[in-house]
Amino acid sequence: MNFVRLAAACVNQIPMDWDGNTTRILQAIELAKGDGIDLLCFPELAISGYGCEDQFLSRATVVECIDRLQLIAKSCSGIIVSVGLPLNVSGRIFNAAALIVDGEILGLYAKQNLARDGLHYEPRWFEAWPEAEMTHIEINNRQIPVGDILFEVGGLKIGYEICEDAWVPNRPGRRYAAEAVDIILNPSASHFAFGKDKVRENFVCDASRSFSVAYIYANMLGNEAGRILYDGQCLIASNGGIIQRGPRFSFEDYVVTHCDTDLELNSLSKRRSGGHTNTGSSTQFYAQRDFNFNTSTDQHATVLREDWVKEEVWARAIGLGLFDYMRKTYSKGFVLSLSGGADSTATAAMVWVMRHLAVSDLGEEGANKKLKYWGLDNLPSMSDLLFCVYQKTRNSGSATENAARDIARAIGAEFDVWDVDSLVSAYQIMVENSLNRKLKWETDDLPLQNIQARVRSPGPWMIANCRSALFLTTSNRSEASVGYATMDGDTSGGLAPLGGTDKAFLLQWLTWMESQNGNHIPSLPEVKSVNDLEPTAELRPAAQSQNDQSDLMPYQFLDQIERWAIRDKRSPVEIYKLACREFSEYDTQRIGSWIIKFFQLWSRNQWKRERLAPNFHVDDENVDPKTWCRFPILNSGFKFELSQLKEAIQKDSETGI
Repeated sequence: MNFVRLAAACVNQIPMDWDGNTTRILQAIELAKGDGIDLLCFPELAISGYGCEDQFLSRATVVECIDRLQLIAKSCSGIIVSVGLPLNVSGRIFNAAALIVDGEILGLYAKQNLARDGLHYEPRWFEAWPEAEMTHIEINNRQIPVGDILFEVGGLKIGYEICEDAWVPNRPGRRYAAEAVDIILNPSASHFAFGKDKVRENFVCDASRSFSVAYIYANMLGNEAGRILYDGQCLIASNGGIIQRGPRFSFEDYVVTHCDTDLELNSLSKRRSGGHTNTGSSTQFYAQRDFNFNTSTDQHATVLREDWVKEEVWARAIGLGLFDYMRKTYSKGFVLSLSGGADSTATAAMVWVMRHLAVSDLGEEGANKKLKYWGLDNLPSMSDLLFCVYQKTRNSGSATENAARDIARAIGAEFDVWDVDSLVSAYQIMVENSLNRKLKWETDDLPLQNIQARVRSPGPWMIANCRSALFLTTSNRSEASVGYATMDGDTSGGLAPLGGTDKAFLLQWLTWMESQNGNHIPSLPEVKSVNDLEPTAELRPAAQSQNDQSDLMPYQFLDQIERWAIRDKRSPVEIYKLACREFSEYDTQRIGSWIIKFFQLWSRNQWKRERLAPNFHVDDENVDPKTWCRFPILNSGFKFELSQLKEAIQKDSETGI
């Protein structure tokens, strides 16, 4: 036996959706069996869903997973299947993967390295399994081995690295190499971030080459629990190279990626290198069973390749995220306050892209099947999916109104125009009567701006309630970082699809959408009218020529300051020195003033970030306190640090720098 047919399955699960999760797993197994697959690997915690959070601590959750595992095992005749679940061992909860061989649960490997950085909080729910330890648990009157174990099935040795296990220096694969392991399985729930797919490919290839194994990587798919997106990347590597990769961002319930693997090539590599030296303590425990592998000849498969630019990757991620959020909340489309500005235009365009991608991937009939709760005979149209309203006041301009109308018409959304100026005036008069004075722009700039934004919230909420739809807020990450938003105004909504994306990239994406000639996502030339406008809140009188970047600072500068300050945790003085080198087109006084403004706004606006609608995590940094960045609501305001920065600015000014 040289060739073995190996496979990885991505599945689009929902936390604690016991029937749905089990059905999708069973359907993927049946597909794999029909394709003659010998070994199939599912993602991490596939039975329960990865995003159960504190529900992992519920005894009922863990018990149900064992029941579902036994049900799945009954359907695994003639195939080897790995499936993940939370596991209770002596009162402690572990992140485990069960290996099922021909219908029998052979054993369970428990994760040894827990993800604890960024948006991951695994140590809150799970314990790390100690290296080279094993015990047994009873399942259906059988003693099943659990722990740091290797499996020997039909003469092949199989080991595990569950997600984070593969991202640490002393990864389990180093020990497996000394044991002459043939196959390593990596069931993962690795969130999407720009460029992360290449990082995964590198460590999968490196493991295959360094450990002389076939390596199977299976990832979760879609918007599983609300904020975190999974691209469903599945990889199979052998002899140091990727021999098959599955599609990312599929709208399917599951995708099985397989290929025939010549394990003899890895054996030859072991012999040529003279074997591997064990650099750590050896894994001492084996679970063994006979198995008759099906594959005897090599069937070459074309390796799937992607030619996507960053803008398309973002569109696919947000499109899938929106589609899953809509259908998993049983919502009938979206409602949007379309201002004619960049953020609301990008949000509207993404709903249009979402529908296009769903139809491209599933066909109209398949997409409509996913939305069967709508009760429609045909796939919802864009006018069904999106209601847009332009809400004008005396400070609104005809350019933004025309842009909003053009965008809505181009994408086929339902569109209306409301004049809300009388509502603004009514509130203003009411407050003036209470204060016994007139409100003036010279003295009341902030309340006069905010009331216009807040008045624009109740109407769309009412439309959303009437349509059983989701009200989308258009807040982006850049403006969230400095609180450049009106609470209960432009932040109002049930979902913020742009909340994890910086403003500079959104402007770049809209430019790409205007004229890109890709075959996968159609262009939207009508966004030109928006791209030609300077970003503005349009809340002050037109004579004041309000401009977002004048109110704040250039968006590229703002986004870079955020990364240095929040992602890298650099001090104001350190950032000042970096910025003076990287943004030499600005004078040091201006750079310093912008950095001061950023830290002051950041520190006083944490309460706003705590209240923002759920958003999609699309990068390896974020300002969302629910997923990535914890910061105290009450804090010093960086007074000491900013005094140091002011001294540095003054020193540079005196020396003429």
